[in-house]
Amino acid sequence: MVQQITSVDEFQTAINGSGLVVIDFFATWCGPCKAIAPKVDQLSKTYTDATFYKVDVEELSEVAVTANVQAMPTFVFYKAGQKVADVVGANPAKLEATIKQNL
Repeated sequence: MVQQITSVDEFQTAINGSGLVVIDFFATWCGPCKAIAPKVDQLSKTYTDATFYKVDVEELSEVAVTANVQAMPTFVFYKAGQKVADVVGANPAKLEATIKQNL
């Protein structure tokens, strides 16, 4: 399941969680974001050792700036509060490969 982050505090708590944390930075107007969303949901059910979140960059622009997000969708991977990888663009194969590499 993909949980939506709605505050800076939630973001800080999420990235400092245990294990791999995958954050999907999206915008409601972004076509590729909408297209990949079902795949992200599927991956969250397949890779239960990772925790999946999403951030609406329009609602939480300060979080997007903190994560250095410059295009949507961008997937940022964290472990123990440290960024370990990112995937820019709606590329399901690369997204899944990056999840596998970092579990």
